[in-house]
Amino acid sequence: MTAASPTRFAVLALSIASALALGNAAHAQDANAPASAPSKSPSGKPVQLETVNVTAEKRVENLQKVPVSMTVITPEKLDNYGQAGDTVLQLAARAPSVYAETSYGREFPRFYIRGLGNSDFDLNASQPVSMVYDDIVQENPILKGFPLFDLNQVEVLRGPQGTMFGRNSPAGVIKFDSVKPSQETSGYAKVSYGSKGTANAEAALGGALSSNWSGRVSALAQHRDGWISNDYTGAKDSLGGYNDRAVRLQAMYDTEGFNALINTHARWLDGSAMVNRANAIELGSDSLVPGFNRDVVYQDGRNRQHLFSWGSNVHLTWNLGDYTFTSITGFEKADTYSLGDVDGGIAIPNNPSQQAYVTPFPSETADALPHDRQVTQEFRLASNPQDRLSWQVGTYYFNEDIAIVNYDYNTLNNHAMDGYARQTQQTTAWAVFGSTDYHLTDDFDVRAGARWSHDSRDFHVDRYLSPIGAGPLSLGANPHDARWSGDLTGTWTLNPNVNVYGRIANGFRAPSVQGRVLFADFISQAKPETITSYELGIKTTGMDNRLRFNADVYDYTMHNQQLTAVGGDINITRLINAAKTEGYGAEFDLEAYLTPNFVLTAGGSYNHTELKDPNLAVAVCGAPCTVVDPLNAQGNALVDGNPLPNAPKWIGNMTARYGIPYGESGEFFVYTDWSYRSQVNFFLYQSEEFRSKPVLEGGLRLGYNWDFGKREIALYGRNITNKQYITGAIDFNNRTAFVNDPRIIGVEFKTEL
Repeated sequence: MTAASPTRFAVLALSIASALALGNAAHAQDANAPASAPSKSPSGKPVQLETVNVTAEKRVENLQKVPVSMTVITPEKLDNYGQAGDTVLQLAARAPSVYAETSYGREFPRFYIRGLGNSDFDLNASQPVSMVYDDIVQENPILKGFPLFDLNQVEVLRGPQGTMFGRNSPAGVIKFDSVKPSQETSGYAKVSYGSKGTANAEAALGGALSSNWSGRVSALAQHRDGWISNDYTGAKDSLGGYNDRAVRLQAMYDTEGFNALINTHARWLDGSAMVNRANAIELGSDSLVPGFNRDVVYQDGRNRQHLFSWGSNVHLTWNLGDYTFTSITGFEKADTYSLGDVDGGIAIPNNPSQQAYVTPFPSETADALPHDRQVTQEFRLASNPQDRLSWQVGTYYFNEDIAIVNYDYNTLNNHAMDGYARQTQQTTAWAVFGSTDYHLTDDFDVRAGARWSHDSRDFHVDRYLSPIGAGPLSLGANPHDARWSGDLTGTWTLNPNVNVYGRIANGFRAPSVQGRVLFADFISQAKPETITSYELGIKTTGMDNRLRFNADVYDYTMHNQQLTAVGGDINITRLINAAKTEGYGAEFDLEAYLTPNFVLTAGGSYNHTELKDPNLAVAVCGAPCTVVDPLNAQGNALVDGNPLPNAPKWIGNMTARYGIPYGESGEFFVYTDWSYRSQVNFFLYQSEEFRSKPVLEGGLRLGYNWDFGKREIALYGRNITNKQYITGAIDFNNRTAFVNDPRIIGVEFKTEL
């Protein structure tokens, strides 16, 4: 482990001591269980937390037995977080150390775990948080925005996941597992309507098709009216709306010794791209300018967004007695076009009152992904459960073929196209991996895994038309890399309710290349980044299984971290590497039945990140701003010692549900959820303007369910305090801001079979 400051050691020591103290207290309570009988539900049955099964290591295991820092987000939480039509970004600050943002509207989510992420806005961006939908890695950021519906659960795996998930997972993995078909007939339907014309409809139906075949179909439709008026053009309620639709079809064949699962899914999205707000940030402050109105913009550029994606995968499983052989084949395809007024303002005011929205020059650009095809194949051979030893080995293959088109439009010449460039990239990656789990004694378990990965890219970009008068250009690059990654973990069972583990893991991100050449004559490349992480954790249950408390502390060092210098003096991204990045922190998850009718969950994290590179310098804002970093001779900011972008130090979340039984099968209930994140910087350099204040945001749900929970009607509110804050910024032209959505209040009805 790298050297750490006294503060660093204090945080780690205090956190682990607190976790051990709570774990021992929980065990002590269980030891005295006869003197304090379990709480009873109205039916007279003891109220206990359900066992949570996870597949973090590609086996079905009890959450409390898996020595990995992870959070499981249940369908109930997802239903509440997404009531107002929120995208996958609803997970931001909903699990310890997890943050998310975007500059693309409802597509292109950018996730961060333990401060590690990527603010790159190029459609070829590489991200260190891997997102896995039904066991298929989604590589392109456009694929990562698939809506959340009919899910069994979401698993957030923090820290390097270099054995099972390999390349591009040095920060962690977010796994989405949909509800699978079964022979039992099941399904649901729910509809809601709220302010701003926010409407959602979702349904699923599954059951037996024959004695061996079962199926399930699920679908989602989300809509919001335009609610942002463009007072420059006079278009009322013309921006901010969307129609987002998705469907998933599944069929399963199950017989003795063999299982086949076929999954096909698709998404259609039409609506607004990100709505940028010109001159919205006050000079010398991280506040919105006085009189800022979230419902109005003044823009002379156009705005629209379209996305279509679809994919299919086949899971085949053979039970061979002592072994299980698995084959997972995946195919994903997407295309998108996103056009926006980047400067967020106007060039020529119609009257003096519009002068506040004038920008130095107009910027109207679009990015398109006319072709994105991804093919994956995984084979795994695993031992079936045995007394002491279990193992698995496998191979993985990934092939991606993408084309990206960048456009620029002359706003003052009737939006005529004056810039056109095309990027293409073919990526081929393969890996072999293996892991083993051995119980040395009844109380001590060792897990170890290793993976050899090879990655190569063939990148090419052609510029045909330049908005700044430069001529045609053709450039290419062929980055490649191969290396080991893996993990080693020891787990001690202190008693039946307390497990303590120590984990050492490493991971890497494959080399990256960028080529946004509309405004520049170069491409940029980033070398592979590597990370070594150390983690100590505790997993406990107590209070007669009415309390679950998990906590961990961690420390990592990353070498050659891939970073993106976004914006600055020109509207491009530039890939760079930092010599070293250090991070450390602590995380916890808690779930408890305080009474039979009152359940509470909570989570929190402290994440410290720091760049360690005295020579690393980046371009600062092209717009007037107050840079607080020292500058080098070229006027670039020296960022040594800065925290990473979009890396809040503190994250906290909680949910609480209280039910009041009514009649034989009914219940009135109140459900609330709150999330907090501390201040974040938007860029590698630090300024007074380009950062976001701490944010506390909450939701509320009041309702009644009957027929033992199968029918429910509820009134909901999201962002119930109507908090207004900056979520992101653009710095090359003016102090452009993105802001969060307003409060949405609505009503929802749900029914289950």
